[in-house]
Amino acid sequence: MIIRNGGRTLKAFTLIELMLVVIIIGVLAAMVMPRLVGRTDEARIAAARADIDAHLSTALDLFEMDTGHYPNALKDLRANPGIDSWKGPYLKKDPKDPWKRDYEYSLLGSDAKDYKLCSKGADETKPEDDICNQ
Repeated sequence: MIIRNGGRTLKAFTLIELMLVVIIIGVLAAMVMPRLVGRTDEARIAAARADIDAHLSTALDLFEMDTGHYPNALKDLRANPGIDSWKGPYLKKDPKDPWKRDYEYSLLGSDAKDYKLCSKGADETKPEDDICNQ
């Protein structure tokens, strides 16, 4: 809309034009939001997999290379458990999964040459949604 005020010409939007723009933005948001909302859990699952497969596995493998065995607990990656060949800390902070819970770590076999590292996932109860290194 054009408004003439004395010798000047002012350009402005009408209320209908502004409402039309708001409606268009609302329709676009209604189409896009459902696609983005479900991605939060997918991103957390991917972050947990990356933590387990890269970050934590690397720290555990470095510990094993230095000491000859895997640690008894994840806290041994940050504080020397009384081993002379320990060259850590291997992690800067205690590892938490994307849901702010501790990772579950356990040694496998009698010789402690392998380990299982898991996040319980979003619900903590269903084993089918656990994220593990094996």
